[in-house]
Amino acid sequence: MNKALSRWLAVTLLGAASAWAQAPDPATPPAATASNGPPPGFVAPAEPKADDSNAARAKSQPGNNAPFWRGVRNSGETAGVTQVPGLETGVLIQRFERYPGVDYATAGEAWRQVRNRFIIPYGGALMLIALVAIALFYFGRGSMGHASAEGGRRIERFTPFERAAHWLNAIAFVLLGVSGIVMAFGKFLLLPWMGHTVFGLITYWLKTLHNFVGPLFAVSLLVIFFTFVKDNLPRREDWTWVKKAGGMFSGHEVPSHRFNAGEKGIFWGGVFVLGLTVVLSGLVLDHLVPNLAYTRGTMQIAHMFHATGAVLMLCAFFGHIYLGTLGMRGAYTAMRKGYVSEAWAQEHHALWYEDIRAGKIPAQRSGDPAARDTLPQTRQA
Repeated sequence: MNKALSRWLAVTLLGAASAWAQAPDPATPPAATASNGPPPGFVAPAEPKADDSNAARAKSQPGNNAPFWRGVRNSGETAGVTQVPGLETGVLIQRFERYPGVDYATAGEAWRQVRNRFIIPYGGALMLIALVAIALFYFGRGSMGHASAEGGRRIERFTPFERAAHWLNAIAFVLLGVSGIVMAFGKFLLLPWMGHTVFGLITYWLKTLHNFVGPLFAVSLLVIFFTFVKDNLPRREDWTWVKKAGGMFSGHEVPSHRFNAGEKGIFWGGVFVLGLTVVLSGLVLDHLVPNLAYTRGTMQIAHMFHATGAVLMLCAFFGHIYLGTLGMRGAYTAMRKGYVSEAWAQEHHALWYEDIRAGKIPAQRSGDPAARDTLPQTRQA
């Protein structure tokens, strides 16, 4: 009896306290009371259960899109159902793991930030610095070497096959460089004044050109490597050339063999290391590597290697193109026609010239009938 009385008393007191707490204060105006709570007769919608569908939640909580976007953000944890074939097609958003102090950031957004905040601005600045440095050097130093008379004794510097391989690779490189620069920097430099329609059309065709020329560049780069690797092997005399910077600042070129240390640096650093980086990453981006899992992460890593390698390769070959045209007299003619004069060979590649005079290297290698007037292979005393 005492227990029942106690229970009844507790329920009565709790009910009275609840009624007193909900009763309006007589000193409070009605408007203030209304502003601090729901209007009379308002019935709050029932909280959806954990197993309710999005449709049920939309009916009970109209306008509440937070659960939907929370599900989008969390979609990287578990793959959804899709009829689209391929890897990761059921994953809507790529995810990172949770790090201390960092919320669930998407890996795709991280890649975008690396591209837009590091590769694009720093890569563009590096190429601009390289071009400005070349321009300052040209206006301050001018073209190197002396004008060599054409005709007379001639030495074959490049065979027709070597020149064909070089020009094929050079044309592919220029096409890839121009299209790549437009795709990387066009959004910031061309789109504002060109407009979306024209810029979109140009970028589409350049992207298509880039994809098709890339494999051609890879094949030509392979031919270039095996064609010139023998004459680009390091030699003892190259260190002397490096210490004196080739004589670019003294006005007297350091004796070298067929290719000097600077040209060998371009070959091994630009053609081999950077060329291999750009080609392999480009083949991944073109989906031309068999048996490779083409996930989002794989493509993002390939893009970062490709873009970084391409920027460094462009900077290196800016100098190569400069020395092969304006920077050195007779260099462009040597690659276009294949032959140089005796004076040119002696001035720019003295050790190579001495080997030719000593009969160690033939002065004419291609068997071209038009090149009968070559330097006699006589041994010096």
